[in-house]
Amino acid sequence: MAELDTSSGGGKKGGKVRSKKASTRIDLTAMVDLAFLLITFFILTTTLAKPKAMDVTMPDKEEKNTDQLPVPASRTMTLLLGANNKMEWFVGEPGKTPPTQDTYGKNGIRKALTENGKKIQAESGKYMIVIIKPSDKSNYKNLVDALDEMKITAVQSFAVGDISPGEVELLKRDGLY
Repeated sequence: MAELDTSSGGGKKGGKVRSKKASTRIDLTAMVDLAFLLITFFILTTTLAKPKAMDVTMPDKEEKNTDQLPVPASRTMTLLLGANNKMEWFVGEPGKTPPTQDTYGKNGIRKALTENGKKIQAESGKYMIVIIKPSDKSNYKNLVDALDEMKITAVQSFAVGDISPGEVELLKRDGLY
């Protein structure tokens, strides 16, 4: 360990006589022990961020379920997820009602979900059913954004399904595929 020499200047005669000062030495062992105990305490008592996940019930691919209930087209809103973060939606059957292009977010699909949900509730007295159909050109983020909108707008019944060739043609016609 290095030491600082605080003695008076060497060999000069006739200089002042100084008393030798005792060097101050602080033992930091107890401080280091305390620091490690505190670090250990905070590491063991902290709670890590829990992952946030949405529960989505998916059907079994292997099980061929033939007793499926029909989905009424008048209460169904279909979301077609296209390329470049764009989407189309329509209420009813594809081809019978013109699709509307929309974006993700508050002024886009969220507004359409809220308005159509209220309209269907007023007309039929039942809740709206939403079918989300991602295309080959859409990305995973688009699907997650659509599922987030379902949670935000409190849609009671929604499903993720396969897109049909007719719906792909709708996306191609409108330049979203």
